[in-house]
Amino acid sequence: MGRPEQHTPYRLDAAECESQDQLVVKPSSWKGQIWDTFDLPREERWLMFKVDAFILTFASIGYFLKNLDQTNVNNAFLSGMKEDLSMFSNELVTSTSIWTVGYVIGQIPSNLLLTRVSPRWVIPSLELGWGICTIATSAVKSYQGLYALRFLVGLFESGFYPGIIYLLGSWYTPKEMAKRAMIFWLSGSVGQLFSGFLQAAAYTNLNGVHGYEGWRWLFIIDGIITLPLALMGYLFFPNLPQNGVKTWWTTEAEHHLSVKRLKAVGRAGKEPWTKAKVKRILLSWHTYLLPMLYVVWNNGGPQLAMGFWLKSFNAKPQPVPGVTFSVADINNLPLPTTGIFIAMALVWAWLSDGKYFGGRRYPFIYLGSVLTLIFTVLMRQMPLYENIEGRKIVYWLSQIGFGAGPLIMTWISEICSDDTEKRALLVAMGNDFAYVVQAVAPNFVWKTTEFPAARTGYLWSIVLQILLIVVTAAIQIGLWHDRRVAAKKVREIPQPASPSSDSPSLAASDFNEKRAVRTPETREVV
Repeated sequence: MGRPEQHTPYRLDAAECESQDQLVVKPSSWKGQIWDTFDLPREERWLMFKVDAFILTFASIGYFLKNLDQTNVNNAFLSGMKEDLSMFSNELVTSTSIWTVGYVIGQIPSNLLLTRVSPRWVIPSLELGWGICTIATSAVKSYQGLYALRFLVGLFESGFYPGIIYLLGSWYTPKEMAKRAMIFWLSGSVGQLFSGFLQAAAYTNLNGVHGYEGWRWLFIIDGIITLPLALMGYLFFPNLPQNGVKTWWTTEAEHHLSVKRLKAVGRAGKEPWTKAKVKRILLSWHTYLLPMLYVVWNNGGPQLAMGFWLKSFNAKPQPVPGVTFSVADINNLPLPTTGIFIAMALVWAWLSDGKYFGGRRYPFIYLGSVLTLIFTVLMRQMPLYENIEGRKIVYWLSQIGFGAGPLIMTWISEICSDDTEKRALLVAMGNDFAYVVQAVAPNFVWKTTEFPAARTGYLWSIVLQILLIVVTAAIQIGLWHDRRVAAKKVREIPQPASPSSDSPSLAASDFNEKRAVRTPETREVV
């Protein structure tokens, strides 16, 4: 594999302007609204088919497995690990905290490593690492051994989500990225749901086989299905087009096309770390507001409380005499909440990428915040036991506004298009700090003893939803200011009296001025 080319800032000449614009702005057919590649020329459509097959498929399956491996310890705990490892105190909580430490430590270094080492080697290695540690967990004899392995699992898993978001931003344009980021993100929810079914199957069918308890088989199975995907990643995962290294499954023409597509939307390649670059990042408002946006969103959604509410009907004395819910009801009745949430999140992603919103992300952040605010207020203020059917509906719709996360990550990637190191850093910072707050805050605002009323938690969500609106507006104001500054600089560039062969043409200058108003940093506020 050749040495990555040093990034050189690109320039478009007048002859390229029309073709570059065609890569970004093109009328959409009804098929293109369903899946954007239908509107592309044949060569580009085939390229994107391969990119989807090798990146999106790998990423979605990998994230499914990551969440499976992340949550399996809770299922194992309920299926015999508690007794076998003498975890009778706070050992489960401690193991989760230790996993979180590894997860927090690894995210930013891992994402910055992707700007220097090809994702083809980094991301599969992360998956291989957590797969091996997951299998090793099946052999632990004490909770101290569990602690050590959970730290390593968290460390290896830490780079996967922000790394894939960075990779998606390195291959897809603004009209393509949101829906793929959403598909990737939602695959993790499926992994969390599937872990319980897998544990039940392992305990029922494998408990005692070859002398292994059922909970140990869960870790073995999770690891075994993870390793083949990691090994395939070394073969099929791509390099970054901006770094000039062709991926083996693209032709030279396709590689050139992939680079051209990204140049058209302002995606930069790697640059050396210098004092000036570090200073520029530290002094940029992006560094502080963009990660904060994701932190506020991630921690602002209300906790799922319907199961607690249903179970409270069975308390003694009964809050509503004669009304009780079975164990099956308590587990099944909340399921429409997840189904409605997934459906709405997918709709938002498709609309955001589509021609009507033109790649804008902020309308859905505002909409999600307002919807979440409405339903959070309703859940906090409605009497718990007066309008039972009405409260069920409120619970089912309570997550309808919580689908903006991948759109926020997409927005961060697009705003930082002109600096790949900054893009990698801010994506990782957003997810990292969000997880720190998520690990700490619920202990104070979402106390289990306060459910199903959870008035403190709902107040916390209300405050964060208002803050989410404020931070989003502040980002738009910052982008508006950046656009004004960029346009002023373009106007101040002296123009020759007449075009000459050794100076930029007027057509190219006109294109560059239009581009200054359309860059990913400013496009959202036009």
